[in-house]
Parts: sequence; C-alpha cells; structure tokens
Amino acid sequence: MHTEHRHSRRAFLCGTGGLMTASAVMGMGAASAAGAAAGAAEELALTGEIAETHYYLTEVRLENGFEREGEYITATRTALHTLEIRDGSIQAILEEGAALTPDVPRYSAGGKLALPAFRDMHIHLDKTFYGGPWQAPLPRQGKTIMDMIAREEILLPKLLPTSQQRAEALIDLLLSQGTTVARSHCNIDPVSGLKSLEHLQLALEKHRDRFECEIVAFPQHGLLHSKVDGLMREAMAMGVQFVGGLDPTNVDGAMEQSLDAMFQIALDHDKAVDIHLHETGPSGTAAINYMVETVERTPQLKGRLNLSHAFALGTLPEAELDALAERMAEQGVTVISTVPIGALTMPLPRLREKGVALMTGTDSVIDHWSPFGTGDMLEKANLCAQLYGVRDEFGLTRAMAIATGDVLPLDDAGDRAWPKPGDAAEFALAEASCSAEAVARRSARSATFHKGRLVYGGVAQA
Repeated sequence: MHTEHRHSRRAFLCGTGGLMTASAVMGMGAASAAGAAAGAAEELALTGEIAETHYYLTEVRLENGFEREGEYITATRTALHTLEIRDGSIQAILEEGAALTPDVPRYSAGGKLALPAFRDMHIHLDKTFYGGPWQAPLPRQGKTIMDMIAREEILLPKLLPTSQQRAEALIDLLLSQGTTVARSHCNIDPVSGLKSLEHLQLALEKHRDRFECEIVAFPQHGLLHSKVDGLMREAMAMGVQFVGGLDPTNVDGAMEQSLDAMFQIALDHDKAVDIHLHETGPSGTAAINYMVETVERTPQLKGRLNLSHAFALGTLPEAELDALAERMAEQGVTVISTVPIGALTMPLPRLREKGVALMTGTDSVIDHWSPFGTGDMLEKANLCAQLYGVRDEFGLTRAMAIATGDVLPLDDAGDRAWPKPGDAAEFALAEASCSAEAVARRSARSATFHKGRLVYGGVAQA
C-alpha cells in the first residue's frame, strides 16, 4: 500500500538529523537509522558494492509535494519508492509494494532520503594537506597575495611527491559527502611545471568510474608575472577544459594585457575560461566590465566565461550591480562563489534574480590557505540559507540548488522535478525526512551513487 509521510514543523524540529559527524565524513554512516522505515533494513547485511548493472533499490524516500497552511508552505510530503536502475540510469520509479521482477537483484535504501548528487565546482585537488598529518596555515596578517605566492613556491616541491595520493584521498572525502562531479583548479607555475597536472590526471583516471572532474589550468603565480603562457598552452594540449587566470591588476600588474592573454589562449584552443578574481576595489570592477565587454564583442566566448569569487560584485551599489548583472546574464557569464562570510557578503540572491547562473565549491580543503574545508557541498547550501536569511521550509528546499547544479526534487509549484525515469542514477542517500531538513541540519549521508554505481557507503542487500 502506498503511504505518504507528512512532516509537520514539530516533526521537523524533532527529527533525528544532526550536524554531520566525523564518521559520516569518512563514509561510515551507513548503519545509522533514517527513521522507522529503516528498521527492517538494519536487520539485513550491508554491502558496499553493487556488481549488477540492472537492479532494484527499494525503500528510497522521495519528495512528492508540499503541504500548505493558507499561503504558507509548512512541510514536504514524501513516500517510499523503488528505483529500477539499469545501465547507469533510472529506468522506472515504482510505488512501494509494486510487483518486482523476481530475478532482478534487490537492495534497500532503508527509508533514507534521495538527494541529487552534489557538484563541487571550485576546488583545488592538486595541492592539499588532506590525507597527511595535521598542518595549520602560517599566519597571513599583513601578507599580500605576492607574499602568499612566495610561500607557495617553497611549499609546492614538498607537496608534489604525494600530490596524487592526497588528491585521491580528497576525492574519497567528496564522494563520502555525496559529491560526484567537480571542477578542480590545477597549478600551472614555474615551480611545479606540469607535474601537478600530471599527478591530478593520474588520480582522476584511477577514479574515472566513480567521479567526474573538469580541470582548470590555473596560473596561480600570475599568467604574465610567472611567464607561463607556453606551459598553459601545453596544458590545453593535455586535455584541460578551462583556461584559468588570476587577479590581473594585483598580480600581473597589467589588467588588459593579462586578460587579453587569457582569452587568447582560450580562443586558440577552443576552451572556456574560469578566472580567480579576488580584487575588491575599482580594479576588480574594471576587470569584470572588461571581461564582459570582451565576451560581448567575441561571440565564441558567449556562455564560456566563469568568474570565480568575483568579490568586486559585493562592493557595488544596487543600480550598478543590476546593470552589470543583466549584461552578464545576457552573455551567459557564470559566477562561482564559495559563499564567503565576514566583512564581504556576495549579492548571490540578487544575481540569481537577474538571471546570472550561480555555482559554488569548497575551494581550499585543509591547505596552506585555509584549515576549515570540509568538502561538504550541503554545508554550502546551509551557509547560503543562513547568510541570506532563509529559515522556512520552501526557502530551505530552494537553497540546495547552488550545490546541485540547480537540480531540485520539487519545482516551485511542488511537483516532482527529480528524479524522473531516464535520469542518470546519480544521488546521495541522506538520513533526513526531506531536503529542507537535510539543508538545515546538514544531515549525514550514508551512500553515494554515480551512473548507477554505488561509489561510497553502503546499502542493505535484500
């Protein structure tokens, strides 16, 4: 019998979801309960591997609609379903109790909630302390970006011998949190040459059946300052998807020349651009305007410019921001923000209102820039909700969009938008009653699926 579960505000507040535990970070949360429906599954043996390409995943909690009280959305309806997964896709979504083909293997999600797989679209897999002994960054007070570059020139030779192994450890961390797609910036600099890229590509090749990752060739020490135009072009020939850049005024000292060089590499090699732009003063605004103008007069670049950080947008008066955002939306410019907290708050809701595509990422995960990275994209959705004052059920469900590439279980009207038959079988199982709870409580994830494969965690073998 098909039974829908309605979650009141009282039930939401009393839910079992909590802050992500250390065991969940390491992918050890599969044995935890996800509500009463998980009880039977806990009696079954857990497996961390699904060998079959055609199988059923039963007792999957999916969102079915919103509950309303007057003008307000107060709760999310869910029900248990069976997913028929075949050759990497969801072939069918069946109601609980539907007849199943006897000879097709069955596994149970134990009542856990399915969430769209997460996408970490700004991370540095190539240079991390993760996977090694604890090491905090050196103090940065009074240090400029050039000082940090000088530090990195000393550090990189120490990281290179183990950079592949550490990248692989970081991939496992991301998978444990439900992230199966990423975009990694990779240093192209005179110190490491192309070695960081070679090591990263080896790590990604080893995990290609579990994890997808685009690579940005990133001139961390300045495209002009470090004279790496030739190395950047060699990186393009090695299969890198994006041309990177860095603060053209503060690092390269020649805004137009630096940006022109970056765009020329992209045009010559038919690549997209993803530039780090930290500059907050007038030079940052000038750089954004110059890049948008370049795209406006160069049709080949439309839809291919990504602004990572773009902190200058957070300094603009509303009228100036709106006019620039409209131009950015028209040219398909994407802003990738790590959702900074502190003195600067990025105008992400306003950018979205104006049609600018938004993405986020975890950036530095325990490295010489920051010790605070968790690799958790649900944390970024949670941070967005807190930072921009989202507390209600509907708003919390929408907050998850920045972490999933705008894939949400329910559309604004409350109709199921994901998953649907034919969708790729890419999702995480979370110990939550609904996506609003998952965002608010950063609920533990117990399993991650990528193209139909169980790539992290475990499920019950029925």
